[in-house]
Amino acid sequence: MSVALPTEGAVRSAGGQGTGLRYADAVLLPAVPRTRLRPAERPAIETPFGPLVFTTVVENTALPPVPDGRFELPGGRTVARWVRPEARVELLLTPYDPGLDPETWGPLTGCRAAVWRIDARAPLGRVRFSASLPERLADNADAGWDSGQSLAAITVDDDSTKLTVGGMDEEAICGAAGAEVPARWAELIDEVYDRSHSTWGVDSGHRHGMTWTLPPMEAGEHCELPVVAAWAPVADETANTWFAVLASPTDLLRQAAERS
Repeated sequence: MSVALPTEGAVRSAGGQGTGLRYADAVLLPAVPRTRLRPAERPAIETPFGPLVFTTVVENTALPPVPDGRFELPGGRTVARWVRPEARVELLLTPYDPGLDPETWGPLTGCRAAVWRIDARAPLGRVRFSASLPERLADNADAGWDSGQSLAAITVDDDSTKLTVGGMDEEAICGAAGAEVPARWAELIDEVYDRSHSTWGVDSGHRHGMTWTLPPMEAGEHCELPVVAAWAPVADETANTWFAVLASPTDLLRQAAERS
């Protein structure tokens, strides 16, 4: 979902509805009123296995865990923002209803999502985005890679709960070229099937999260990535949590806008 970057500033929400502000430089959900939260805190999705936290590395510098600004939107949503001379990053956290057919899938206990967006203000040779659970999970918890069908995912379970965290894999990223990622990334599809010379991709080597290393970006380009976390009772043998995390950034932003 591409949005031009207007000048800095904020204006009152139109029509006198709500008490929040519409920030003129907002990128994610720019038409939705928001209230600045002070002090800002590190954004995270609370899951049964601990907080799912997010990290962005631009070139060789990690952005600080606490953003430059954090905003509350209607419906329990927040947007965090980091601004640097070379890039702007926003992170939306939102409830998410995947619309699973109840005749096929068991009910979820919880489901929340994130949309991460970076806008390059200068050429960027290396950008990494990570979503991670605590490194030390409970002794009875088992975590493993659970990818397939254009989904990069991990699933964690213990005696009572299963949790799936998922996002776009390399094939899905190339398929989103021209919309949610730069159009020229479509040309990288051959690297998805031959990784011998590729310098980008998705890694879950630590099994408690995933890291997306992006192809180089040019000034003026943007990239949006989704992360969805869904959990349910482990006794439910349907693949409900796995199918719940199949969502694009456009899907997540559309639902968030409609329900805000």
